[in-house]
Amino acid sequence: MSETVKVAALQMRSSTSLERNIADFEALVREAAGKGATYVQSPEMTGALVRDRAALKAMITSDDKDALVARAATLAAELGIVVHVGSTAIARPDGKVANRAFVFGPDGKRLATYDKIHMFDVDLDNGESWRESATYEPGRVSTVVDLPFSRVGLAVCYDLRFPQLFRAQALAGASVLTVPAAFTRQTGEAHWHVLIRARAIENGAFVIAAAQGGVHEDGRETYGHSLIVDPWGKVLAEADGAEPGVVLAEIDLAASAAARGKVPNLKNARDFTIADGAGLADAS
Repeated sequence: MSETVKVAALQMRSSTSLERNIADFEALVREAAGKGATYVQSPEMTGALVRDRAALKAMITSDDKDALVARAATLAAELGIVVHVGSTAIARPDGKVANRAFVFGPDGKRLATYDKIHMFDVDLDNGESWRESATYEPGRVSTVVDLPFSRVGLAVCYDLRFPQLFRAQALAGASVLTVPAAFTRQTGEAHWHVLIRARAIENGAFVIAAAQGGVHEDGRETYGHSLIVDPWGKVLAEADGAEPGVVLAEIDLAASAAARGKVPNLKNARDFTIADGAGLADAS
């Protein structure tokens, strides 16, 4: 595996139009590849951001017929790069909806998919409320995939708040973790940077997080600030605010092994139990 690779996070402002979003996605993928990126990641809900459940279900299809998925595979093969669709809404055979990520290799073949596990069911300040589980069926399997440069762990947005998912991926050999997202402005301002950096530091891994940004047609506002962070928690590249664009960084995979060697917490972890009461020390 190559030690050094140029990676890209695409910041988007997806609309309710699949056709416009595909055009924007393609333009950004081509821009990233033109600047030397061999791995390109788009945000959560690249295909469309549609808050109305009925409207969303009316416009989506199965992944073998999805136009964004097909375009991503074509671009990967044409440009000879890895294309990671952060996620898009997909109609499942059982009539439910998946929030699904896709990874295509440089030959255009599908290497992996991942259905978002953790549903964003929250009640925030100022009346902002979300019930993702009312639309989407949660996934049940965490995914890691071997790419030409590294083993990579897949996650989506709200998964970021569940560190055990990323720890399991790191223990499974992932030195690059991914968090394509559509963080709300409110939660992004409070938590985005610190959580991304924490996941990198505690796992000795790079984290690549392509984000949605700005005010969308469906009324939501997302935070932007797409990030690429190294295993020591240093921000290597960041989008300037919420505007669409391409974020690029050269990453050296040896930095992951170096960080894990300095602070070997993956190896030092110990099993333990929880005790009620005074927590008397083990007499042994």
